[in-house]
Amino acid sequence: MIQKLYLLIALSFTVLSATAQQSMVFQSLKVESRILGTPIKYSIYLPAGYDTSKQNYPVLYLLHGYTDNETTWIHRGKVPESVDKAIAAGEIQPIIIVMPDAGLTWYLNDYLGKVRYADAFFQEFIPTIEKTYRIKAEKASRAIGGLSMGGYGSLLYAMKYPDMFCACIPMSAGIFTDAEFTQHLKNKDFSFPEVYGAMNGEMLPETWKTQSILELAKTLSREQLISVAYYIDCGDDDFLTVGNCELHLIFKSRKIPHEFRVRDGNHDWGYWQVSIVDGLRFLNGVMIPNNE
Repeated sequence: MIQKLYLLIALSFTVLSATAQQSMVFQSLKVESRILGTPIKYSIYLPAGYDTSKQNYPVLYLLHGYTDNETTWIHRGKVPESVDKAIAAGEIQPIIIVMPDAGLTWYLNDYLGKVRYADAFFQEFIPTIEKTYRIKAEKASRAIGGLSMGGYGSLLYAMKYPDMFCACIPMSAGIFTDAEFTQHLKNKDFSFPEVYGAMNGEMLPETWKTQSILELAKTLSREQLISVAYYIDCGDDDFLTVGNCELHLIFKSRKIPHEFRVRDGNHDWGYWQVSIVDGLRFLNGVMIPNNE
């Protein structure tokens, strides 16, 4: 009888411990932004044990695609389920994942200077997030990634602000050649005229010239580029494969260390649900472990 009582107590303790060690997801929270004049919405994944531990965690800023929002990585990308499973399997260390909303901004300050999303992200959003949560607020523990428009944004931020991020995991990134961009701009695709401005005759907008991933890959100093670890992933049937392959070739010609993956797949969530876990495994080998 006493043995049974001990067993019941042990089982109850196990169940309570398991319950206390669940990861947590909070959706559509807000960071006030004076720069934008409107709050930046975000969702956040906190790993199991966050609520009971006192340790600080590495962080991934995970950016959404065109027409998506701060909740899409949770509901369509299945981030909580995938990350919980990978952490439980010992494939990745516990990590905080922050998913901000950027509307249709392409993560830029628009050409008119009216919607300064990039300024708000670095000057207001990141500082607020890293004061609010137990995050290791240092380059070695901070990464950025995203899909499509968010892949473009993650590359742009990592390449232009390499002191901020140790790694970048763009998935099916919105990387366009000048010819592709010109056609999309003329077609008024993807809110490009509102963000970059119109063509000046046959001349590309000045904003594009300073924000093109391929141009940055060619012109930024090698020292600046090699200070970030890159994991680039794009499906072989994706309409963005050309731009991603171009980036790979530029990096290769300049001897910029990076990982480049082309798998069977298209521009869809079936592809990205695999990409995010592969990307997190890559980050696990780059970021400083939690206990250091």
